[in-house]
Amino acid sequence: MKWKELEEEPCSMARTIGVIGDRWTLLILRECFLRTRRFEGFQSALGITRHLLAERLKKLVRQGILRRIPYQESPKRHEYILTQKGLDLYPIMMAIVHWGDTHMVDERGRPLLHQHRKCGKDFDPVMVCSECGEPLSAKEVHTHPGPGARGLPEKNAPETRKTKARSRAA
Repeated sequence: MKWKELEEEPCSMARTIGVIGDRWTLLILRECFLRTRRFEGFQSALGITRHLLAERLKKLVRQGILRRIPYQESPKRHEYILTQKGLDLYPIMMAIVHWGDTHMVDERGRPLLHQHRKCGKDFDPVMVCSECGEPLSAKEVHTHPGPGARGLPEKNAPETRKTKARSRAA
C-alpha cells in the first residue's frame, strides 16, 4: 500500500496515519499544542528544513487541522492555529506522550509534566469508556464492523476461524 493511499482506506487508523503519521507532522503538532504558531518558531524548535516544514504545514491546513492566519502584510507572514479538528488530536498526542513517559524516559524522568488547570494537579492521561467511565485496556475491548466497514471481516467476533472451519466441515 502506498503512503498516499492510506487516506482512502476503509480503516480509521490507516486514514489517520495518512494525515498525521510521519515524524515531522507529529512533532509539528506537538509544537502547536505547546503554543508555537509561527513558521520560524516551528523551524527553530524542530531543526526542520524550510521546504519540509512548508510542505507539512500546507498538508495540515489542507486537511483542516490548522488554520493559516496572516499576522503581517509586508512581507506577508502567517500564524498556524489549531482548528477544532486539530484540537481533537489532543488525546492522541497525550497517549503518545504518556507511552513515552512510561517507556522511554531516562534516569532524569519526564521532560514535561502536565497540570490540569481546573484542579491544579499534575496528571497522567487515562483512557476511559465514554459510556460507563471505567478505564479501558486492550483486553477489555471487542471490535465489530461499523456502518463504514465496506465489507471488512469481523476480527474479534465470538466465532473464530477454527469454529468457522468446523461448521463448514460439518
